[in-house]
This record gives sequence, C-alpha cells and structure tokens, in this order.
Amino acid sequence: MQRWDRIEAFVEVVRLGTFSAAARHLKVSTSHISRLVSQLENQLGVQLLYRTTRQIRLTDAGALYAEHCRHLFDGLRDAEQAISELQAKPHGLLKLTSATTFGERYVAPLVNDFQRLHPQLEVHMHFTNRPVELIEEGFDIAIRMGVLKDSSLIARRLCGRREYVVGSQAYFRQAPRPHTLGELSQHRCLLGSRPNWLFEVHGQRREVKVEGCWSSNSGPALLDAALKGLGLAQLPDYYVAPYLASGELVSVLEPFQHHDTAVWAVYPRHRHFRPRFVSWSTIWSTISTLLLPAH
Repeated sequence: MQRWDRIEAFVEVVRLGTFSAAARHLKVSTSHISRLVSQLENQLGVQLLYRTTRQIRLTDAGALYAEHCRHLFDGLRDAEQAISELQAKPHGLLKLTSATTFGERYVAPLVNDFQRLHPQLEVHMHFTNRPVELIEEGFDIAIRMGVLKDSSLIARRLCGRREYVVGSQAYFRQAPRPHTLGELSQHRCLLGSRPNWLFEVHGQRREVKVEGCWSSNSGPALLDAALKGLGLAQLPDYYVAPYLASGELVSVLEPFQHHDTAVWAVYPRHRHFRPRFVSWSTIWSTISTLLLPAH
C-alpha cells in the first residue's frame, strides 16, 4: 500500500504542477507529499523531479515513469467507471444509427422494448443507408451489415448474415440459370447501392462488377424488381428468406456464396460517453443478446 501511495503522490504532483496542489487534492500535508515522492525516488534509485523554489521539472527518468504510471491510474479509473455503469440504471441519451430496412425491422423493436423497461432513457434512432460518421455526427453506436472497411472503430459481431443471388421463376423461364460467375455478364442484373457483388472463390473473398439497366438504393425496391422478374439481384437473407421458402425466388450460384458477412455493432475505440449517460454495458448486452434470435 505504501508503494501505491508514493506513486499516487508522484502522479498528482506531475498532473497538478506543485507539491501543495497535490497535497490539497489528496487532503494531506505538503511535507507528507514531499516525503512520499522522496521515498519513491529512493526505492527506484533515480531522481524523478528537479525541485526549485519556483517550480518542479521532470527528469528524463521521471517523464518515462510518469507516462507509465498515468496509464495505471487511467486503467483504475476505467475499471471503477465500468463497475459504476454495471450497477447503475441506464439514463440519458442513446444515439444509434442503422441501415434503414434492417433497423426498422429488427433494431427499432428491440430498442423500443428496452426503453419500455427503462423509460428514463432518451433514445434517438436514425435510419439511413448512407455511411454515417459516428464521431463527427455524434452517434454512440452504429449497426452495420456486411464486410466492414478498415477503421479505428471497434466492431462486435451480433449475428450472421448471408448474401443470395436470386431470380424469380418468371425470369428463369426466359433465361438459363447461371452456374459460373462469368455467366453473370449474360444476365440482366439489378443494381443496388453497391457496384460489385460479393462472392467466395476457393475460400477467398471476390468482388464481381455487374451491369444492368435497373438500379436503386432501396432494398425493398430491389426485392420487388426481382420478384417481378426484371432480373437477378443480390440481397441479404432477411429480405429473401420467405420468398425462397415459398419458391417465388430461386437462389443461384450457391457454390460461390459468401457465407457470413455478419451484422456488427460498431462504436469508437476510445468512446467516453456523455457524463449523463451510464450503464452502456447494460444496453450493449441487451442489444447483442436480443438481436441474435431476431435475425
């Protein structure tokens, strides 16, 4: 315990700039702080601070030691904050964004159920298919689908997601079913918000650029076009599963299907939530647990 007292005294002197300020913060005498720092220097066998009547200054060894000690105390504060959040009731503002259809169908009902349990929580849900800049636009978390781009954000996998290339029975009465990726150039392809379709060839991800005379950034519109026989579309499972089961849509190129592009919760690496917002761990566990059976 004495060693931690010495380290804490040293860290506070460095942080606040004087022995007297550190003493006031720790509610002890200035002489006690000075004695603790001297004991730490004796213990380490190096001088940590240059002392003058007007100021203190770190030695090279002191600067190095202060940097490592600062991480220790930051980690301790983070641990204490995590325990406080675990025990507290969620309140404040939660800002969440998701792709439109998936958000409306799966995310919104879960968040609504959560707020019904915690009416003191303020929720803002924003559904859009454009990429949202979390930090710049002030969002706490984004629910994203597919293969993620490299970034500094933390990503947690929520559930699986599979992409299907589908066509209607009517379409395949006019065109043969494709069996290779090269045959896609012979088909009418319905274009969504991505210029390339995603496949897996010999265990490796492969993107294929497709062309067509129909395009939309709307998933439901793309699904409707496929159901009406206008061409082939690549859509995730939550759009096409009931129509594959009924036989209205037929899945093709399954040997090249990219099996798991996943649904992710994405948030900033060094997210420090607004002081009025607590119990992030509770909200996170609720979203991640409930989303699995929903999809």
